Amino acid sequence: MTSSGERAAYWRSPGLALEAMDARFEQYSYPMHAHDTYSFGITDDGAQAFACRGGRHVSAAGLVMAFNPDDPHDGQAAAHHGYRYRILHLGEDLVREILADATPGSTGLPLFDTPVMDSPALVRAVARLHTAVVKNAPRVIEERLTVAMLALSRLAATRPARLPNQQGRVDLAAMGRARSLLRQRFAENIATDDLARMAGCSRFTLCRGFRAAYGFAPSEYQRDLRLRRARTLLAEGTAPSTAAAEAGFADQAHLTRWFTRTYGVTPAAYRTSLHREAR
Repeated sequence: MTSSGERAAYWRSPGLALEAMDARFEQYSYPMHAHDTYSFGITDDGAQAFACRGGRHVSAAGLVMAFNPDDPHDGQAAAHHGYRYRILHLGEDLVREILADATPGSTGLPLFDTPVMDSPALVRAVARLHTAVVKNAPRVIEERLTVAMLALSRLAATRPARLPNQQGRVDLAAMGRARSLLRQRFAENIATDDLARMAGCSRFTLCRGFRAAYGFAPSEYQRDLRLRRARTLLAEGTAPSTAAAEAGFADQAHLTRWFTRTYGVTPAAYRTSLHREAR
């Protein structure tokens, strides 16, 4: 996406589940979505507001954002002139490998219960890693990955982030079954009644409980899964039309509409940015 006040660019580190984005937005707003990665961002200018884990948050210049895998969140400008930010997306296996090597004997993955943190040292660590990814400096990336992840993990929660209070009467087992089915069959068109039946609950219970448990309606979560799959395929060099079909979208236009709305860039531009001939 590029215009006078809206732009976004992506880079990917070859051989690593590590991606960087640099963007500036004024009017553009992210819909509710989630990533299957850890995501760490720094706001460089202006301020952005977003909903995450049952609350509203603002990240102003000099603050760090931390999203766990599958954290639903949206995003929009919280300053009249918009905002500029940089963000890194790291695969869970990569984070696990880094921490296991740096802290032998540690178990589990870090979880963050605070989406916005004020730490100049953390800003520097994330910014330095982001710069290395943009410049495609493999040796520097590996060095800065460890530094950044150790700094981040020290601020991680020691327990999973708390679920919203409205989950008190939600049938989490049924919601878990529904989510597993959507993950397995995200490219299929599954009717709400069929999904509820397979999960073992009514369709009204499904629609109410799924949003309470995961921050999405089932259809929104399925679309997000399709977007993640398309994003992975595009990063591998797959043509947008093929990615649309394999991910379960009606056609390339359908993918383009939602991909642009969710990630701030068209599928074709995203694919091109990750396959530059010279970097």
